[in-house]
Amino acid sequence: MTKKKIALLAIEELEKLYPDIDCTLNYTKPYELMIGARLAAQCTDARVNIVTEKLFVKYPNLESFANADLNELENDIKPCGFYHTKAKSIIAMAQKLINDFGGEIPQTMEELLTLPGIGRKTANLMLGDIFGKPAIVTDTHCIRITGRLGLTSNKEPAKVEKDLLKLIPPEISSHFCHQTVQFGRDVCRARKPDCGKCTLSYFCRYNLEKHKKEK
Repeated sequence: MTKKKIALLAIEELEKLYPDIDCTLNYTKPYELMIGARLAAQCTDARVNIVTEKLFVKYPNLESFANADLNELENDIKPCGFYHTKAKSIIAMAQKLINDFGGEIPQTMEELLTLPGIGRKTANLMLGDIFGKPAIVTDTHCIRITGRLGLTSNKEPAKVEKDLLKLIPPEISSHFCHQTVQFGRDVCRARKPDCGKCTLSYFCRYNLEKHKKEK
């Protein structure tokens, strides 16, 4: 079975499971999604949402983040971990958005990557969720699941992104990535994938190879 065929089957099955899936980070303003994604590095979305519920009230606009006291912001986001680095980059990010982009989120990968603390994963999240552009968000779930399916043999996010861009239709690429995240949490977990309940198992390379070894 070709990678393209596997990709189409995966798209079909994931759409049955999660037709209305969306980003699990809570936000009302575009820059809040960017800050939430920054906090989510090495932290669960659920914990980030608990923190940002109060954070976005305390800092109601981009200017308040740009002018935030570093030590105070560190304390506000401490439950998310790596709070020294994250607080510093959030303040610098807000300042750059105001000074260089008029307080607006830039709409190109190249410009997004100039923002402090923003890598391709978050940049793609912004492009897909805020601007509706083709985007592959290669988080750990996406990398693990597409690897197990046989869509990529790479582990490096940028290389996985490149592989998937060839296989996933651009108009659903962002949606597909959100589906893989939820699927990774529900079924295809890192340590104990529930292959017995997986509707993708009949074409999944990981599952098929596992059965070969058991025989």
